Amino acid sequence: MTYQHILSELRENILYITINRAQKLNALNKDTLTELADAIAFATQSHEVRGVLLTGAGEKAFVAGADISEFSSYTVEQGETLARNGHATVFDAIENCTKPVVAAINGFALGGGLELAMACHIRIAADTAKMGLPEVTLGLIPGYGGTQRLTALVGKGRAIEMITTADMISAEKAERIGLVNAVVPLAELIGKAEEILNKIKLRAPLAVSAAIKAINAAGTDGQNGFEIEIEAFGKCFGTQDFKEGASAFLEKRKAVFKGH
Repeated sequence: MTYQHILSELRENILYITINRAQKLNALNKDTLTELADAIAFATQSHEVRGVLLTGAGEKAFVAGADISEFSSYTVEQGETLARNGHATVFDAIENCTKPVVAAINGFALGGGLELAMACHIRIAADTAKMGLPEVTLGLIPGYGGTQRLTALVGKGRAIEMITTADMISAEKAERIGLVNAVVPLAELIGKAEEILNKIKLRAPLAVSAAIKAINAAGTDGQNGFEIEIEAFGKCFGTQDFKEGASAFLEKRKAVFKGH
């Protein structure tokens, strides 16, 4: 697929995805979501990709929300389809990606933009970033997992307050309540995200993927996270990476993992 709305570049096993609609504050329209879905599917399937860094173009916005002009006249059925398709192809696909996805929040992350960041496994924010879910000001609610992921990250009381007041919060507050992992100056944002991904790259890829799957199960209805952890733990013993890791530990050397 040729991308018109995102930039995608694979460098040193990290897939850099930049939402490239700065003039629209990187708002998510249908075409952008289609391109994001394609890039995330590639990241999940490619052995070359060891991690994903997701950010927005420019210094004003990560993603300032969905492109309202595209769905302002939708019916009930169209609205539900919009949410269901987005969940499956983009937001859930990011959360369930077998590679760690780090959001580098470079500015406004509002509505679908904050939902996109919350679907990522780790969030780093610039100290100038602002975050919020303002959907109730449009007569809507978050439709891309915002009610569920925000509650899981910050708790029920804070989630209800943020969503029903539609207030934006600062990056500093977002870190304090557990919405983001770290806050750094804008000039250091990409470097901090790369630092985390480069550290993860040194670890066993199959074990990293197994850990992500088990951690995701902790918040998923109908799944026994403990059982998933036990099964994934057992499977690790059948990998070459485990043999390499154990040998390296016993031989007092650094392990070289190959994802087998």
